[in-house]
Amino acid sequence: MSPIPRFHPHRGPAVLSSGFRPFFFSGALFAALAVLIWLPFYEGELSLQTAFAPRDWHAHEMLYGYLPAVITGFLFTAIPNWTGRLPLQGGPLLTLVVLWFAGRVATAFSADLGWLPAMLVDIAFLAAVVVVIAREIIAGRKWNNLPVVLLTTLLLAGNAGFHLEAHMQGRADLSIRIGAAVVILLISLIGGRIIPSFTRNWLVRENPGRLPTPFNRFDTATVATSVIALALWVALPNAVIAGLALTLAGFLQAVRLGRWAGYRTFRDRLVLVLHIGYLFVPAGFLLTAAACFGWLAPSAGLHAWMAGAAGVMTLAVMTRASLGHTGQRLAASISTQAIYGAAAVAALARIWAALDTDWSFVLLHVAAFAWVLAFLGFAISFGPLLFGYQRRSPPISKPSPAVAE
Repeated sequence: MSPIPRFHPHRGPAVLSSGFRPFFFSGALFAALAVLIWLPFYEGELSLQTAFAPRDWHAHEMLYGYLPAVITGFLFTAIPNWTGRLPLQGGPLLTLVVLWFAGRVATAFSADLGWLPAMLVDIAFLAAVVVVIAREIIAGRKWNNLPVVLLTTLLLAGNAGFHLEAHMQGRADLSIRIGAAVVILLISLIGGRIIPSFTRNWLVRENPGRLPTPFNRFDTATVATSVIALALWVALPNAVIAGLALTLAGFLQAVRLGRWAGYRTFRDRLVLVLHIGYLFVPAGFLLTAAACFGWLAPSAGLHAWMAGAAGVMTLAVMTRASLGHTGQRLAASISTQAIYGAAAVAALARIWAALDTDWSFVLLHVAAFAWVLAFLGFAISFGPLLFGYQRRSPPISKPSPAVAE
């Protein structure tokens, strides 16, 4: 049984009462604005005072800007459930939000600020997050969650390496692969925990029959194979051995997803979207493997992972946690389902743009528009809830947990 989290009496703004509130809102809003800025920046119609090339600025702000905000919001909400310790609230939480925002400003103006000061400001946020989550997990003696600390530390290292690589070589490649690999492993670990759990809870209550297969040695082997495959890809992105390992990991991840009985959850879109988001994980492995063999562009697999797995999964987690932790019914409204649909369109269009160069210009714009629609839609729809302006609604049935136990 998971520890029961305790809470401080919080008398300040509701948005600072729990980690998911400011970071989900800020991360979603920034994800939309960054893409709105990136296309005209990439096409030369807009300039930024950043030391990064347009492609690198876009990659950095997705990997080391928006995603760390959402990951932090999730971890700061989940870790008290794991450990039973007090969550971060109020002033300390606000300090971290300001650190994250300062990193976005420093990166945007790094040409004026200087690459080293910009790097130091930018990595301060993730460094602080690592310290906080390590302290909580160690103090709570939840040793099985230490891999989360390790992966977050690797994300911090990738962020620092991105600045160094871009300064020394004019572009970042290795650091992009490091960041992508860490994000996919986080999705594999956390998704492997929450997806079968939420699926089981709903099926037991609403659709008796086949249930997700419990975590066993197959899951351990799949994650281990994925670690090896991603490590090979990070070090040797064009090597046949990396392609073979990625292919094996992709098939294992596909089988793993099939063991979770997602096809039986169609009536609950909050659960179904988790399975759809995770589907991009094996797709990314297989597309990246094909790139290793020289069959297609590397960006297809990268965007299957980033726009698909990361984009859809973050929206799935943000919507569910926002509803569950603010006392709302765990049900996807029409607007929430539209957000999911827009995210899926964005991912598919971005992958297609990498595969079909004749249509890449149009598809890039379709992907960007759909992405902005999804994340801006979340910020607008869920903003009042996250800021505490929306009252609780009575649950229609006993809700399943909003964050993994």
